Amino acid sequence: MLQTLREKTSGWIATVVMGLLIIPFAFVGVNEYMGSGPDTAVATVKAPPSWWSSAPAWWPVSMAWQHADVSVQDFQMALRNERQRQQAQQGEAFDAREFDSVDNKRKILDGLVDRKVVELSAKRNGVAISDAALREAIAADPNFQVSGKFDSATYAALLAQQGLTPTTYQQQARDDMTISLVPQALAQSGFVTDKQMDQVFAMLGETRDVTLASLPPAAPDTAPVSDDQAKQWYDAHRTSFRKPEQVSVEFVEVDADKLPPAPAVDEAELRKRYDADKTRFSSEQRMASHILIAVPAGADAATQKAAEDKATKLAAEAKAPGADFAALAKANSQDPGSAENGGDLGWVSRGMMVAPFEEALFAIAKPGDVVGPIKTEFGYHVIKLAQVKGEAGKPFEEVRDQLATEANKEAATRHYNDIAGKLVSATLDNPDSLNAGAQAAGLQVQKAGPFSAADAPGLLSNAAVLRNVFDEQQIADRTASQLIKVDDTHSLVVRVTDHSPAADQPLDKVKEQVIAAVRADRASKAAAAQADAVLARVNKGEALKAIADAEKFQSGQIPAMPRGAPIPSQKGNEALFAAPAPAEGKVSAGKVKLENGSFVVFTIDKVNPGDASKMQDAQRDQLLQQITQLYAGADVQDFVTATRKQFKIEVHEDRL
Repeated sequence: MLQTLREKTSGWIATVVMGLLIIPFAFVGVNEYMGSGPDTAVATVKAPPSWWSSAPAWWPVSMAWQHADVSVQDFQMALRNERQRQQAQQGEAFDAREFDSVDNKRKILDGLVDRKVVELSAKRNGVAISDAALREAIAADPNFQVSGKFDSATYAALLAQQGLTPTTYQQQARDDMTISLVPQALAQSGFVTDKQMDQVFAMLGETRDVTLASLPPAAPDTAPVSDDQAKQWYDAHRTSFRKPEQVSVEFVEVDADKLPPAPAVDEAELRKRYDADKTRFSSEQRMASHILIAVPAGADAATQKAAEDKATKLAAEAKAPGADFAALAKANSQDPGSAENGGDLGWVSRGMMVAPFEEALFAIAKPGDVVGPIKTEFGYHVIKLAQVKGEAGKPFEEVRDQLATEANKEAATRHYNDIAGKLVSATLDNPDSLNAGAQAAGLQVQKAGPFSAADAPGLLSNAAVLRNVFDEQQIADRTASQLIKVDDTHSLVVRVTDHSPAADQPLDKVKEQVIAAVRADRASKAAAAQADAVLARVNKGEALKAIADAEKFQSGQIPAMPRGAPIPSQKGNEALFAAPAPAEGKVSAGKVKLENGSFVVFTIDKVNPGDASKMQDAQRDQLLQQITQLYAGADVQDFVTATRKQFKIEVHEDRL
């Protein structure tokens, strides 16, 4: 059988057939094989190689293209975070169907694509963050500081609480900094001309002469609502009457204010802190010169003795009356940084030099004195004090209370981090319950619910907590969350124990609410009709003030109303300045609905442009900064838009 098959598949016809079969495999199969497996990206941003900007996108040239993927996991996380943010912000008004629409999902995905565009552009242009810059940024993060200084223990504890290693966190921080560099560079290069400033101020400084008439609220609607009317309203506004999504939870709270106090720091520890940080309590500086006789690392005893003897001889010469220390340093010092300057080190503060050198220098009694030889890791020094300025360090007794306050605060922070760490470690080992974590940390498990995002009680109303407890994965897994930070010394771990999804409620259960909504809508329409009637009279030529007086409406005329004044409300002021300027001899009229449902009818009687010449320097500088920031934001968006056109973006709608 095999022999027959071999015979049938030989010859030029079989060769051609096999060749035709290889072609699609080469373009599809090999590319898949050479990659990392099936493509699971929601979107992919692709850029031609920097050395061939016009490279075609077809295979095999496309293999040289650079790319950045928005993974399904990235998209789902962004979607979850935005859902939780909107749920927390909107409460029961949150519309899950609208949120889950394709248009909204594309909007969220576009934000992730923009980030990838900037990331890929930065890499293509050689933007990189140095290790020094990364260390500086991490050290400057207040989350990792204690008493204003970077604390490695706090840094390690916070990363552990979030389930991050230093390497992982540093890579994330490096990526974020890399992406931010391009927008920062664009923002810093932006500028605003004087003419643009004058135009903006003419608009922002504009005032308007207005007339306002406040119409009374419409009378409450008490007319009957038929069953058909109620059903029509219910069908059109079904989402307004949905039972919101609810959860029940258990949680363990770690609050430094409620923890037993950490042991007070003893006197010996305070002395140790003082000795290690004396420079903080001293403003004293000393101008010094030195002669260094260097000793190589690992030098034998004979070499060290010879260097010491030479330094001893030079010290004796330098102490002799009329000795020229600078000449001795130039001729003998082996310090390349100061020898040519006669050994001059300039002004030296505590903490600048190695300990033996510093102790010897600050122990010299008076300017002009010479000490040595002083042994350090560099060799033997002969030191001369030239001048002294500033105050000597404060004694321990004077700063003891300050040290105690700082030490106790740091001890309390470590105590808090220790308790939080025990809670996190135990819940990681036992994620299906908080009992083990609470027991390990010496805390209590608390319970709450059911509640919705709009009526979460107390601590659970925190936005970060709501994002967690209404997270689809947390609801499905019913496992303990990571440590959720409320503030620097207050956090909690929470676990969902029960969940009920949002659901439509039958009309008969919410009928009273539906009837109230129908009547409120009727009253609102009646109030709007009353305002429209007044507007119609104004547009026919009647003065608004005369109408208000005749109808006994509350009214007033306000000259030179500024932009942003909360009159008749913040929204009302925006409407006043959005209305067109009146034609010569005419007024521009409009209406605004207030929060209580009543309406204010207004007329714009005159527009007064802002005068840029009256702007004070400080006001101009502040405005310039704000406008520059606005223009910079537009520049960044223009950059992203233009870069997107240069790149190739593939979106997989079926994975949204």
